[in-house]
Amino acid sequence: MSKSKMSSNKDNINKNSSDEENVKIDQETDIKAVNVDKNSDEDISIEDTVENQKNEIQELKDQLLRSLADSENLRKRTTKEIADAKRYSHMSFVRDLVSSVDNLQRALKAVPDDKSVLSEPVKNLIIGLEIVEKEIINTFVKHNLKEISPLNEKFDYNFHQAMFEVPTTEKDPGYVVEVTQKGYLLHDRLVRPAMVGISKKPDEKSMEKSSDEKKI
Repeated sequence: MSKSKMSSNKDNINKNSSDEENVKIDQETDIKAVNVDKNSDEDISIEDTVENQKNEIQELKDQLLRSLADSENLRKRTTKEIADAKRYSHMSFVRDLVSSVDNLQRALKAVPDDKSVLSEPVKNLIIGLEIVEKEIINTFVKHNLKEISPLNEKFDYNFHQAMFEVPTTEKDPGYVVEVTQKGYLLHDRLVRPAMVGISKKPDEKSMEKSSDEKKI
């Protein structure tokens, strides 16, 4: 074989070998690139999963806290409703009862101051009724039922009901000068307002007329 042909074959072998090495390097580079991309995608996927789990945990915590708050509010509301039921459930009964006590007190007020003119049985009956009245009033106090008898007090629309006005110079306007019916409070809740007459400033004509009457 000639030297030129042998040299040519050698060059071809070296070239093929070089091409194979280049191909191998390219393949390794591609594999590394694929592995890098795959690892990168896996890292991103793990981060997303962790972030989602954190969000889910936070949402569950928020739901738990809201549930606990709702449960506590329900417990407090139920406790208050039970307490109010114990304190005020007999409100209608109390309202009817105080009306009966009003009638008893009106009857006792009609008794003359001088009881000596009365027969012995009537006097004993009146004494018995007075004892009953005192026991009822003591029972009212025991069960936190308080009278509202605001004579000479400033008018308060929360506890008083104005029935009429009384022109007078003896009191400033807006004061209670007469109580026609006592009111009552059960604990801090109004059972019945006091029926009252309140003072007002007399008009000029009334004052002139009163002055003329005094001169006469």
